[in-house]
Amino acid sequence: PRTAAMLRCWLKAAVVLWLVPGCVGTAARLYTEEDPLVILSSSSLKPTVSNSSSAWLVQFYSSWCGHCIQYSSTWKALAQDVKDWQQAVSVAVLDCAQEENFDVCKEFSIKFYPTFKYFRAHSPETDRGTTYRGADREIQSVRQLMVNILQNHTKLDWPDHCPPLEPHSSVELLPLLGQRSDHYTAIIVEEPDSYVGREVILDLLQYSGVEVKRALSSDLPLLDALKITTFPSVYLLHPNASHTHLHVALEGLPQVREAGSDRLVDRLVDRLVDPSVNQVVSLCRWKVYTADLESALHYLLRVELATHNTLEGEELKIFKDFVTLVAKLYPGGGSVVKLMETLSDWLLSLPLQRIPYQAVLDLVDNKMRISGVFLGAELRWVGCQGSRTGLRGYPCSLWTLFHVLTVQHDATPTALENTGLEGEAAPVLQVMRRYIRTFFGCEQCGRHFEQAASATLDRVQNREDQILWLWNQHNRVNYRLAGSLSDDPLFPKAPWPSPSLCSSCHEEKNGVHVWNQDNVLHFLRQHYGASNLSPKYSLTPPRLPPPDPDLVPVSTRTPGSEGEEREEREEAVGLGGGGGGGGVWILGLGFNSVDMSLCVVLYVCSCLFLMLLFFFFKVRSRRWKLRHSRLHV
Repeated sequence: PRTAAMLRCWLKAAVVLWLVPGCVGTAARLYTEEDPLVILSSSSLKPTVSNSSSAWLVQFYSSWCGHCIQYSSTWKALAQDVKDWQQAVSVAVLDCAQEENFDVCKEFSIKFYPTFKYFRAHSPETDRGTTYRGADREIQSVRQLMVNILQNHTKLDWPDHCPPLEPHSSVELLPLLGQRSDHYTAIIVEEPDSYVGREVILDLLQYSGVEVKRALSSDLPLLDALKITTFPSVYLLHPNASHTHLHVALEGLPQVREAGSDRLVDRLVDRLVDPSVNQVVSLCRWKVYTADLESALHYLLRVELATHNTLEGEELKIFKDFVTLVAKLYPGGGSVVKLMETLSDWLLSLPLQRIPYQAVLDLVDNKMRISGVFLGAELRWVGCQGSRTGLRGYPCSLWTLFHVLTVQHDATPTALENTGLEGEAAPVLQVMRRYIRTFFGCEQCGRHFEQAASATLDRVQNREDQILWLWNQHNRVNYRLAGSLSDDPLFPKAPWPSPSLCSSCHEEKNGVHVWNQDNVLHFLRQHYGASNLSPKYSLTPPRLPPPDPDLVPVSTRTPGSEGEEREEREEAVGLGGGGGGGGVWILGLGFNSVDMSLCVVLYVCSCLFLMLLFFFFKVRSRRWKLRHSRLHV
């Protein structure tokens, strides 16, 4: 029966991946054209924010970031709240999880998600924006940030359609009393640290027939003339020269109308259900797919790490530890392990304290064409696939990767010997903690994980505790995020493993549910063990052409010799000077097969030229000797 069930499971998975190819490797759209904001891309970012007549506040987010998903409703509410400010400052978003945006996010130094950058009006093309680092990202705080952005402009780069936001003095305002006009004038008197007046000025940008001016409560002559005692207060000057305290909304006054109201303003408000959203049936819940692990490493190495142009100091050490951990504990061997081993050997052998990210990327992409080194450049979620794109995905696969590593460390306790990590009580968790704190894009998620680690990680004393601690923290995150916007309705965040997966893991004492820790540990060892990894749907490494025997020294090692295998990898990566298959690596500078071919051609041509010169002068020398050796009578 179990064989039949597994067969049905494979068939389900195959049908799912055949029917929903769009679900694999694409980023979710947290924002749509219906939202009152601008959705930017790699091609539109610079043309939009450069030399713009208005300022811009752009949120760089990742659709895989749980905190970004949670925050999307707040950002949409903010965009709706300030949609009338667009002539002065506009709100936009850019999804760094979309493959087409990888390079532009790297260029704009986006390391964590969400990152908020603002661009002043008329900014040059070289401007990469100013990062907002405030901890408070609620609507009112960001509204005030946008006001500050506008006021940071000089007169030369002031937004074209933004009215003055500076306060007026009584010398300017008192002469307006009793004067007829063709429009209303609203005077807002407020405390110096109040934002009400400036926000009202921006809120009424779309209205004609009213002019808003602000004044400060420190202007005593104005307070005496208008008899104002409370703040903020609004004093309205009517077109007929009368003036009163304002107790009604400005947009409800006569002669105050919305600009462009004579144009068609009816808009589509009913949101249509997208029939292309695919509902994914449950795959084999008791299997772990290597495709998810490989996708996690692909996203980590080629996208998340790409936000760091160089690696040095503590960042470089953390990255070395992570690569070493994966190289030693990743189960199953194969091309991924060989890649991580090659990368680890190269990192550990380099005498440099600072390396460019491009050097790492070239090795990950196997620019040296080393046989057997391969990591698929595709996001292929299988067990971590969600009911729609953007749910689960990378965070799910990263959890899965570290679960597998904790179990693998328990199964092979000597694997980390002589790596510098063996002295730590929980090396997998410590490396995970340092990586998430330094590189993980969702900054808020990383902060939550750091808080949990700093509170309880010191209690982990052995490999069994390490497995259970990560499982417990994963369940705590599930409890906290259950029912949130990042929760997948078809795969809801719930205590795991479920009774259907492990009935013996659940017990009841005095009417209260409790976990049987011993059975949970046994289940985790089986579920995340190497024997339960399914290679189904993994990308197949391409066949590389055989190495040129004239360029690569013939190996005489016996199969299975680990030391000589390492020497071969060192030679292939340039540690020994040679290269495999047409490329070498010297201090992070890559030479591809074309470069090596040119070198060989130049070398051969130089030899031929020198030989021709040699024979030419040899012949000339012999003729000269014959001519001058004759006796003349």
